[in-house]
Amino acid sequence: MANNVLLNSIEHQELKVITERSKQYGDNLWYSLTFPTEFRSVQAYYPIFFNKDASTGQFISVALFGFQDQENLFLTGNKWDAEYIPLSVARQPFLIGVQKINEDGEDKEQRVLHIDIDHPRVNKEQGEALFLEFGGNTPYLDSCADMLETMHHGILDSQIFIGLLIEHELLEPFSLDVELNDNSKHQMVGFYIINEEKLTELNSEILTTLHVSGYLQAIYMAIASQSNIRGLLNRKNKLLGL
Repeated sequence: MANNVLLNSIEHQELKVITERSKQYGDNLWYSLTFPTEFRSVQAYYPIFFNKDASTGQFISVALFGFQDQENLFLTGNKWDAEYIPLSVARQPFLIGVQKINEDGEDKEQRVLHIDIDHPRVNKEQGEALFLEFGGNTPYLDSCADMLETMHHGILDSQIFIGLLIEHELLEPFSLDVELNDNSKHQMVGFYIINEEKLTELNSEILTTLHVSGYLQAIYMAIASQSNIRGLLNRKNKLLGL
């Protein structure tokens, strides 16, 4: 269970974060959150799908790493076999919190950096230091803060993007029947993809609006990413030794 606390250089001066990739550090994910401004980097390696939260009914976009729970086909030993790792994974064990402040007599909220103090990456013996010996953030911590800031704005942007996909009926359910070289069969259900037929029916005004906002490019990136399913199958068959 996560134990998220506000990060500070006094209490957490000696903390370090292990940055190698492994199942023991929680990298055995079969998909993770992504967002439109990240699609260009993500689609080079991973299929992009949309998933609906059963409890809230909200859609999110995700990068797929495997075909079943806790299967990450990009994990090899203590490395992640792709040049880009989605920020929602790379930022671990950090997250953004909100702190209330009073500025000139006005109550405001500001974003602050939190850390999951019980995350398996967090320790005092090995990994990347968070703070310099005589104060101040290390370049590593600053880079993680930048990741979180990018994620924050990306997630807000994603809510608008997905709202437009729903408004124009551009999401459709998707299921994938996977047959491996050992003749075993698996079915992946519960995901959504872009409805390309509906996309071609959009009028020029809507297409222009999507283009200007950058969302049309994100849509085509998501469509193009589906070709990475073949790469996932190849990784799965290689894992089976077939």
